[in-house]
Amino acid sequence: MGVSNLATEIYTVSYLILFAILGTLARLGLQALTYYPGTPVIFSSVWPNFAGSLVLGYLSEDRKLFRHEWGGPTYDQHISRAKQKNADQENGESLFPEPAGDLPAAKKAHMATKKTIPLYIGLATGFCGSFTSFSSFIRDIFLAMSDDLASPGVSASPISRNGGYSFTALLAVVITTVSLSLSGYFVGAHLAITLEPFTPSFSFRLTRKVLDPFAAFLAWGCWIGALLLSVLPPDRFSNPGAAETWRGRATFALVFAPLGCLLRFYTSLRLNPRVASFPLGTFAVNIFGTAVLGMAWDLAHVPLGGVIGCQVLQGIEDGFCGTLTTVSTWVAELTTLGRGRAYIYGAASIVAAFAVMVAIMGGLRWNQEFEALGHTGTDIDMELPFAATFKALRVYNGVNKTFGTTPRLTLDVDTR
Repeated sequence: MGVSNLATEIYTVSYLILFAILGTLARLGLQALTYYPGTPVIFSSVWPNFAGSLVLGYLSEDRKLFRHEWGGPTYDQHISRAKQKNADQENGESLFPEPAGDLPAAKKAHMATKKTIPLYIGLATGFCGSFTSFSSFIRDIFLAMSDDLASPGVSASPISRNGGYSFTALLAVVITTVSLSLSGYFVGAHLAITLEPFTPSFSFRLTRKVLDPFAAFLAWGCWIGALLLSVLPPDRFSNPGAAETWRGRATFALVFAPLGCLLRFYTSLRLNPRVASFPLGTFAVNIFGTAVLGMAWDLAHVPLGGVIGCQVLQGIEDGFCGTLTTVSTWVAELTTLGRGRAYIYGAASIVAAFAVMVAIMGGLRWNQEFEALGHTGTDIDMELPFAATFKALRVYNGVNKTFGTTPRLTLDVDTR
């Protein structure tokens, strides 16, 4: 077929870069849209995890988008032959019925082939993996347990609660996120089956000759553009002297996002095949990404550095850690493992990551309390983990405002 391995590798990396940026933007945007006063679910990471799992469920079950595979629609041909043989059997014309195992084997082969197509890798690993975030999920478990999850629009000090309530809060985050993510994956798979008659297909020639080169150009251009926007944020020139909020909101996250996505992809590629019953690569990146997020969170909540430092740390949390860790792939793996192995893998991932988060964030939380981001005083609720970064830019001269004695992440003025 004359397909260059080098070109395929370049296109794969380019798609991962492009969709890591798009997935990060989608995650930050959906978090902002679903975090509002009166929201029934106050931890905003649950909705990107649900949506990303839904998209991956659709892509995994879909048999039309990539039916041309690498130029030969093998699975499509198996389906056509099976339908013809079924018709022949009904008419009594078939003497050699097709073995029952042919279609499942063809479906498995199609899935394996689909996972080698650069565009599919970009959509599944790049977009869905970056849209969801396992490290943010574990962070929300810890904040729920430590009574640090702030309700949107509520700045009053929380009422102290006992350990039993903290445990139920922890369970609420775990059960809600896992059940919604699994549900989203199955809903996406059902959508793929329902919409199959109306789903178009990507032509191999169009994909290889047009989409792949264009994605390579666009991906590197977007990454360079994000870097330039971080160095020279537009709000610096549109309103001189005002707070520069672009970097804290998104641009630093977009700079770090492709790095986390690429590290996750190549780690999983190397480690996942080693143990069939335990995806070691996904487990490793989820634990490591959770540890990095915990360290970045701690550094952002101690009196070190300034606004730029806080923005960089927030970019690492939202960009690098957000794309390095994934819920969508984790959920997909749970559905393919046997029941017992799925419970072992799922429980081990959550327990190990939570233990790491407690070890890293717990020491600061229970010994020193969380400080204002970058030790810059500001009137903020921690409405969103990333929102405080750019709100922290409104600094009062000569006034140092720190956290009160309550564990919730709200700032009270202290003029002493």
